[in-house]
Amino acid sequence: MVAMAACSPGASQAPPRAATPRGPEYLVFYTQGGQQQAQQAVESAGGTTLANDAKLGYLTTTGGGGRFAENVGADGSVVGVSPDRSIGFAEAGAARAATRRTGGAKGRTAAFPDARSFTRSGSGEPLAGRQWDMRMIGADRANAKVPGSRQVLVGVIDTGVDGKHPDIAPNFNRELSRNFVTDKPKDEDGETLDGPCEVSGCKDPVDEDDDGHGTHVASTIAAPINGIGIAGVAPGVQIVNIRAGQDSGFFFLKPSLDALTYAGDIGVDVVNMSYYVDPWLFNCTNNKADSRKEQLEQAAIITGMQRALDYARQRGVTLISALGNGSTDLGHPKVDKESPGYPVGEKKERQVDNSCVNVPAESSGVISVAGLGPSGRKAIYSDYGAEQADVSAPGGDALDGKGAKATRSILGAAPEHVLRAAGRIDAKGEPKGADVVKDCKGGTCAYYQYLDGTSMAAPHATGVAAILVSRFGKPGKGGLELAPATVEDLLYKTATPKACPTPRQYVYKAYGQDVTQVCEGDQADNGFFGHGVVDAWKAATVES
Repeated sequence: MVAMAACSPGASQAPPRAATPRGPEYLVFYTQGGQQQAQQAVESAGGTTLANDAKLGYLTTTGGGGRFAENVGADGSVVGVSPDRSIGFAEAGAARAATRRTGGAKGRTAAFPDARSFTRSGSGEPLAGRQWDMRMIGADRANAKVPGSRQVLVGVIDTGVDGKHPDIAPNFNRELSRNFVTDKPKDEDGETLDGPCEVSGCKDPVDEDDDGHGTHVASTIAAPINGIGIAGVAPGVQIVNIRAGQDSGFFFLKPSLDALTYAGDIGVDVVNMSYYVDPWLFNCTNNKADSRKEQLEQAAIITGMQRALDYARQRGVTLISALGNGSTDLGHPKVDKESPGYPVGEKKERQVDNSCVNVPAESSGVISVAGLGPSGRKAIYSDYGAEQADVSAPGGDALDGKGAKATRSILGAAPEHVLRAAGRIDAKGEPKGADVVKDCKGGTCAYYQYLDGTSMAAPHATGVAAILVSRFGKPGKGGLELAPATVEDLLYKTATPKACPTPRQYVYKAYGQDVTQVCEGDQADNGFFGHGVVDAWKAATVES
């Protein structure tokens, strides 16, 4: 089953769950004060309440037959019903293949030309010369002035973090890290999802990442200055793995709720969320193309995530999210061809509008980050929107220039076993292509890979936020505390404003095609760059 956060005041529980498989489980979200009525609705629909989460206001239930969600959702005390896609039992087996649907890039794959012209840097970390992203936001200079405090905790809500990676381990807080996901070898239709489990019980250790996405994100935030590989934006802060993503890259509702609640309970200062909650890219509560059951599920995702985000933010957690990689104007969405993304094969085309939201990027209280290429332009893949883009940061764009080059993407740490499984390094441990880099020191070797996506942009903003908490935070739970509203204000204040391109109808040229995207807003706040490009140097030097 999906791991639960430790109990604390305000959380009540039903009797322990039985250790045998049962029918489908659902999360039933109720109105304030509506717990008892919602439980009665569950019973009337033929279901059983297994647990009550009083912190976020929902019941975990089971049973009730094929129309359980619709029957329960008809009660006035219920605001949303979502399947709980947790796993109970699975066979252990050999290591899985490493071709994954990543939470941020959502399945993007690319082959890159050679980039071996780069050499070791003469100053800073050995691979600093490859980190154009850090130079763009002044992190290379900020590292020396304000590397960040060990009292600052940054939560990475992702596919996991390789806590044993040489460029992660010094800043990895194993004691506080948690995994809220149980691997699922196959989906409901018997198709491969996460692949065979590596460990008994199918719950990976807290220092494991079988995808690589979360490890890349973590290293951008806080890879230490230790003489090997790269340095992160805030190389002195601590990383807490709060895993909510499957090995396959899917992020379901319940683990996300547990992760955010846990972050709030332990005093995490900033969380990075480089994903959207599956299975809906856009969540609509009343789309005519959706069944009533599908509408209730989307309402549950919107409601449940907002409650979890509010819970964390009220406890001092600054919330930062990737904006998305659909090249979509989120202020004027028209078509969703990606939902529902799970189970595989269920996608349909439906018309959407601005009442439909991407979660958590468009949830209240979240700072959403658009991606930039090395030229400073908004990356071709990055979503945008005058109301949706809060700030921008380097996310990489292999197509930002003539041809495609790996070095236009973002270099970050990669788990060795993931690269081996994907065939990206040979039997001797040498990279097979320019998208992978190896660096060694004193007999210890570490691996890195180039990736692009708003998944890579968000951790740059998260690192800058960590610098701000390090400078202006006061002693509190978990170490230092700084109100999320203050962090947000300072992040915007220190960002470098960037105006829309001229003309506003920017034309991208990719693989012989023209793609036009329109930027709305002024220099102070617009749909491509938000309040500006995050700036680590300004964050390290600004006066409060």
